[in-house]
Amino acid sequence: MEKSEKLQVEEYLLREKEKLNQRVIELVELTKPIEPDDAIGRVSRMDAIVNKAINQEALKKVRDRLNKVNISLERINDTDFGSCIRCKKAIPIQRLLLMPGSLCIACAI
Repeated sequence: MEKSEKLQVEEYLLREKEKLNQRVIELVELTKPIEPDDAIGRVSRMDAIVNKAINQEALKKVRDRLNKVNISLERINDTDFGSCIRCKKAIPIQRLLLMPGSLCIACAI
């Protein structure tokens, strides 16, 4: 992978990390326990519980992506960065941007 491509990937990953960190903060707030003494009504409480479950799943996915971004940022200066860990073939830069820490397309199938 060329130095300019690595720089492009690194800049993208740093921006992505910042966005994901902000999203984690938002989702943590949305997944706080729902107090039973809140006077919001039974139907509204059920909606709040469903929304909390949806936000918990979203938080899990955001944290997973953030972990992959962090791992990619740690490895970005490795000589084999941008190569598939299984077959050692180059991974297209677009795939690295969309799916940090992924395998090449052939190995992912």
